[in-house]
Amino acid sequence: MSGPLIEAKDVSVKIGDRRILDHIELAINAKEIVTVVGPNGSGKSTLLRTLIGAIKPDKGQIKRQHGLTIGYVPQKLHIDPTLPMTVRRFLNLPRAHDQSTIDLALQRAGIPGRANDAMTALSGGQFQRALMARALLDTPDLLMLDEAAQGLDQTGVADFYKQIEDIRNQLGCGVLMVSHDLHVVMRAADRVICLNQHICCQGHPEAVTTDPAYHALFGTDTDEVLALFRHDPHQHPHQETESTKETTNETPT
Repeated sequence: MSGPLIEAKDVSVKIGDRRILDHIELAINAKEIVTVVGPNGSGKSTLLRTLIGAIKPDKGQIKRQHGLTIGYVPQKLHIDPTLPMTVRRFLNLPRAHDQSTIDLALQRAGIPGRANDAMTALSGGQFQRALMARALLDTPDLLMLDEAAQGLDQTGVADFYKQIEDIRNQLGCGVLMVSHDLHVVMRAADRVICLNQHICCQGHPEAVTTDPAYHALFGTDTDEVLALFRHDPHQHPHQETESTKETTNETPT
């Protein structure tokens, strides 16, 4: 596909009396990983749901390439532990897929051979990868993830984002993800968007960390962020920074 996969043109969203998004201008291209960061309540989840069409903007326009296929990975999904559901059955909802399609999606998501496992028997990381496998079933042009690594430990988060990079390389798809794991995001993203109802700043990760708007949002010392940005999280899997311990409790709006 030539040109942006999806664009937001002067998009604003108001729910009740509250302005959630204001004059959003962005474009996501094939083969790039774009990460949205921002404080709780900044509109990150609302932005993703607006882009996929679940929320209608009260101003502006969302433009998608004709025939665009989107795979979506939510923040979390609760499955009743008493429900006997295998990974295969989960992936076949709401419509069935052939075995080869399911096997390929599981392989791309990093959990090959798990089709017959119970969903409730999966570890946290495996469960998130099962969600990602479902998003990959139709070989999306654009993969969208809303805090999909939430609840994973530092090593799990780093491995999860590495898998996303591998998927991007395999499929040539665009990736748009919301995350609060700043130091890992800085390694995984081609472009970072800082959001707080409006887009405060955006660009290459290293450039964004020097932007005054970034400091206003996160109050993070530039040298510390850049040190984390350049640091390989696999080298010290048992060390946790404060940013990996934080839990984002943004209420979807």
